[in-house]
Amino acid sequence: MTQTLHRTDTELKTAVTAELDWAPGVNGTNIGVAVNEGAVTLSGEVDTYPEKRFAEHAAFRVHGVTAVAEEITVRNNTWPAVNDTDITREASEALQRSVSVPEGMVTAAVHDHTITLAGHVPWHYQREAAEDAVRYLKGVTAVLNTVTIRPTASASGIKNAISAALVRSARTEGGNTTVTADDAGVVTLDGEVRSWSERRDAEHAAWSAPGVTDVTNRLRIQY
Repeated sequence: MTQTLHRTDTELKTAVTAELDWAPGVNGTNIGVAVNEGAVTLSGEVDTYPEKRFAEHAAFRVHGVTAVAEEITVRNNTWPAVNDTDITREASEALQRSVSVPEGMVTAAVHDHTITLAGHVPWHYQREAAEDAVRYLKGVTAVLNTVTIRPTASASGIKNAISAALVRSARTEGGNTTVTADDAGVVTLDGEVRSWSERRDAEHAAWSAPGVTDVTNRLRIQY
């Protein structure tokens, strides 16, 4: 019988710090790590918004991490020649170029180097595509994605589609996950999973169903 050993907070801090140093696109020396009962807090300053996201993803990859609070800030002085007008123009053009963002359905407003996306789209992947289109622009320090999804399927149809997807997946234990959905397209996941990646994969499967407008992930990690 194999027994899973639980890492202490000190061991997790060491592992997360090592993962940040290992992760491409992240300068770990500028990021502080604190751990409390498996929950990781990242702090410090980075040069770009993508680096901030890469650091968060790196922390989630470490076995034993139960949550990540990301308090990293992006330096405003990294691109001093780029102003809000420049970012607005680039963001609008990036949204127009993206083949996954429905034309004319998403807009971008910029204030103090922060992009706010607004509009309505039929699918979650289109909402994500809009954020992907603008997050790598020079001068961006944050992206607020307020794009909403219009429900296009019944609650029973959404639930059945997600449950079937979880059963098909080689990376999730579909039988351990309970799926509920309402007529507004809001999905709730309950149950237990074996890792943070399995929890994330289950949420991704839920978002992939047509008509889903929001996902509440209550899956507990049982190490």
